[in-house]
Amino acid sequence: MDQDDKIPFTAHLEELRSRLITCAVAVGVGFLISYGFRKQLFDILVAPLTAAMQTGDTLIYTNLPEAFFTFLKVALISGLMVASPVIIYQFWMFVAPGLYDKEKRLLAPIVLLSSFFFIGGALFGYFVVFPWGFKFFLGFATETIRPMPSMKEYLAFSSKLLLAFGLVFELPLVLTFMARLGLVTVPFLKKNRKYAVLLFFAGAAIITPPDVVTQIMMALPLMLLYEISILGAKIFGKKAEAAADDAGMADTDTTAPPPEKSA
Repeated sequence: MDQDDKIPFTAHLEELRSRLITCAVAVGVGFLISYGFRKQLFDILVAPLTAAMQTGDTLIYTNLPEAFFTFLKVALISGLMVASPVIIYQFWMFVAPGLYDKEKRLLAPIVLLSSFFFIGGALFGYFVVFPWGFKFFLGFATETIRPMPSMKEYLAFSSKLLLAFGLVFELPLVLTFMARLGLVTVPFLKKNRKYAVLLFFAGAAIITPPDVVTQIMMALPLMLLYEISILGAKIFGKKAEAAADDAGMADTDTTAPPPEKSA
């Protein structure tokens, strides 16, 4: 018995090790490819900030190795994004044995949609939030106060926001998948809408930098994504199975024999 119990567990760990190695190799390949274009990638990343800067303003680095390590981090982040479909696929394939057959059929579209929503969220942060937010922040400069952002600080700020927007845009997919599994329902999502809004603003305050503007610009899309989640749960939710179960319970109740009368 002990031996039989140990074999599946070790096999499970071996599969986890194999999938982690595959993810690491994919990230390494993406990193090597991205490092060859590190300067171009950093120029693309910093484009929203430079567009909002005034003539003569530039980025700086305050210690000698800062630029080198900044380029390394840019290549690593780019490598992670390049390898994200592989990472998502390996994750879902790892959890697939614990799913039913009808749930396994959802893996392929979930992998594609997960990548789509993550990249869509990052692009929303880059093209919508960054230009408006940087223009707002740099608007506090005066003749005597000039902004001097460093490469390190900008990379930390921008990468954190891009990752945050990429993750929060997964909300419709996660809630729709939960509704498909019957874990949540449309009435439940509608009933708890006000609590969700409160959580969105609280989460935005934790994830984003400590300024109201960025928090609002993250919380508002989350509110819209929540409504999209309700629509997705209404379309793809577990309606037919639940109706069948309710009908079966009703039939059971109606076919039950009436209680006997006491003498």
